[in-house]
Amino acid sequence: MNILSRLLKGIVFLAVAAAFLGFFSAPGPGASSHTLAVSAFSREDSGKIPSGWKVLDFPKISRHTDYRVAEVDGSFVLVATSESSASAIYRDLDLDAAEYNTLSWRWKVDDVIKKGDARVKSGDDYAARVYVTFAYEPEKASFLEKVKYGLARAIYKLPTPGNAVNYIWANRLTKGTAIKNPYTEKAMMLAVESGPEFKGVWKTEVRNVYDDYVKLFGEKPPRITGVAVMTDTDNTGSSATAYYGDIFFRKSFQP
Repeated sequence: MNILSRLLKGIVFLAVAAAFLGFFSAPGPGASSHTLAVSAFSREDSGKIPSGWKVLDFPKISRHTDYRVAEVDGSFVLVATSESSASAIYRDLDLDAAEYNTLSWRWKVDDVIKKGDARVKSGDDYAARVYVTFAYEPEKASFLEKVKYGLARAIYKLPTPGNAVNYIWANRLTKGTAIKNPYTEKAMMLAVESGPEFKGVWKTEVRNVYDDYVKLFGEKPPRITGVAVMTDTDNTGSSATAYYGDIFFRKSFQP
């Protein structure tokens, strides 16, 4: 990966996600009036990218993670397989973060990435992560951010991204630790799981996204613009397999 690609890797992901803003006007299959199904992988066809999701490939990264729905442990889930590769899939949203404030999902990993280290660019790989992206607020961007975003617009013809909360299955960080992404301070990494103790075990996560954003960025969040999942091993040259179950937003925090 060249110097420019390293500089832009973090913001390009956010910018591409921002390029495809859409609106969820109704809850998905099986959702109540207080629940919005971002994706019910359990209702999808095997062997395909789930409906409503788009593939996000990074510039200058030639090998891409494979995402497809498959039956695992008696249920259809999203399976992500990465071999020295990186890419993501994402779904567009336009949601009030104060109203749909709670995100829930379940996931499983075969193992963590032993060379992974969230503190440095060379270790910025994870067996599993779930992004929530937020609307861009130009009045709050620093001069350096505007310069970087200008490069992204000029080179990749992409709109300007906002902040992101990145829920990770960490390799080394202690569970509950939050740090800035080594590529961009616009993405905060929050270790909701960590280490190999629960490899091969399904874990269910419930996060109050509104509260997490306030704690991580020190202010109230703008509108939610998307959700993405990503399994990547390009920086460490490793391999990883992760499994993602159904993802939901809810209108109130109910653990």
